[in-house]
Amino acid sequence: MRTFITTAIPYVNSKPHLGFAMELVETDVMARHRHHRGNEVRFLSGTDDNSLKNVQAAEAEGVSTQALVDRNSQAFHDLRGPLQISFDDFIRTSSDPRHRPGVARLWRAANANGDLYRQHYEGLYCVGCEQFYTEAELVDGNCPEHLKPPQLVSEENWFFRLSRYEDQLRELIESGNLRIEPESRRNEVLSFIRQGLQDFSVSRSVERARGWGISVPDDPTQVIYVWFDALINYITALGFGDPESADYRQWWVDGDEVIHVIGKGIVRFHAVYWPAMLLSAGQPVPRTIFVHDYLTVDGKKLGKSLGNAVDPVALVNTYGADALRWWLIRDVPRVGDADFTLERMIKGYHEDLANGLGNLVNRTVSMIQKYRGSTVPTVDTVPDNTLTKACANVADKVDTAMDRFDFRSATAAIWEIVDEANRYVVENAPWHLAKAEKHNDPDATTRLDEVLATLVHAGRVVADELTPFLPEAAQRVAAQLGNGSNELAKPTPLFPRIEEPDNA
Repeated sequence: MRTFITTAIPYVNSKPHLGFAMELVETDVMARHRHHRGNEVRFLSGTDDNSLKNVQAAEAEGVSTQALVDRNSQAFHDLRGPLQISFDDFIRTSSDPRHRPGVARLWRAANANGDLYRQHYEGLYCVGCEQFYTEAELVDGNCPEHLKPPQLVSEENWFFRLSRYEDQLRELIESGNLRIEPESRRNEVLSFIRQGLQDFSVSRSVERARGWGISVPDDPTQVIYVWFDALINYITALGFGDPESADYRQWWVDGDEVIHVIGKGIVRFHAVYWPAMLLSAGQPVPRTIFVHDYLTVDGKKLGKSLGNAVDPVALVNTYGADALRWWLIRDVPRVGDADFTLERMIKGYHEDLANGLGNLVNRTVSMIQKYRGSTVPTVDTVPDNTLTKACANVADKVDTAMDRFDFRSATAAIWEIVDEANRYVVENAPWHLAKAEKHNDPDATTRLDEVLATLVHAGRVVADELTPFLPEAAQRVAAQLGNGSNELAKPTPLFPRIEEPDNA
């Protein structure tokens, strides 16, 4: 199985916030999980440098647009370390040498197919979304995303014949050849298509773009619309600009899975515009689009423009990557917005990681150190009980959940083992068995060996399945349990308690 998986590429008008960190972590978990199962994986992220938002932010700051996007793009790239992200490639649309040739190639292919034409246009444009809206789509006259009135724009642009692809797009989605998850988003896209697709503007005047962006091939008066340019990053990063690119053929044309992970605010671009652009150019469409909802603070969408952004790096520096990654994958639902609070993040860390898994591993290693000199006992057979059944079934449960992009269910399957193992300790009371062993009870010796070996097995299964979700924590758990060896290390705290702030 060969999987190409991508995040969206965010604007870089400001530093990254927690909303994009969630998307990075979710995509990272998917990529790591598939790799953990032995699949070939290529994980792409990057930044959208060519937005008018970036130009305006640079003007407000009094710096060049290039200087601003260089600085902020680096901040997005550098999330890799604190968030423990495993992307294989990172593309920048303003400076990556692979990008412009690929954009030009797709533009020319669409033009040769008769799908690009020039006309005068007047409409309501939200710079924050980089999107035109109709009056009916506004909320009290405001952009539904940014809650600000759009600008009235009147100019001559290049247009793309989206209307030509209405039937093909509907068939792709209804047949499942273009899978959109969750189902509510699939239905939303189909409803949009059934209302009738309108051609859309795919260029801006050089004057309005302030000269920033990629020039329309053979038309220096126009700059390619940022969304048309940005969407193509998924294939320009694979060398689409070179017709002989081996990477493009390996990962996009011949790959088994092409998965885009995006937020709900950009569904139309990815599920309608992007596949239509590819169809126009005679190229394969993506296989799957997974749409996540938003993070909120006090019920309001978390975002830079709304002034309530949360810095993920600051959170990691204060509370650790384990706490943040765990909240993002254990607490955030598959469907519906999630309200972020420090209290919820810290509570989940303490309940699940420190008190649940950390306590289990510490008890297991301490008992083996005390009763068996830190050597895991060897037993002839593994007992058939609720705990060992949970261990045997966990991989299938995790795989099923991950195929549905359901991180909560996947982690819940792993935590069945943690909860069962902690119950198993209480029910079997190894300390009582050790006491009976001192009184020369051979059955107690056999039983104690079995209990201790079962606990080590369960802990190692948890460490293995936890690897895609908490990679560094899983390594610590595995190391504490001997990394497969019969000799265990001395117990040390795996998940130290976090000091809660006064206002948490």
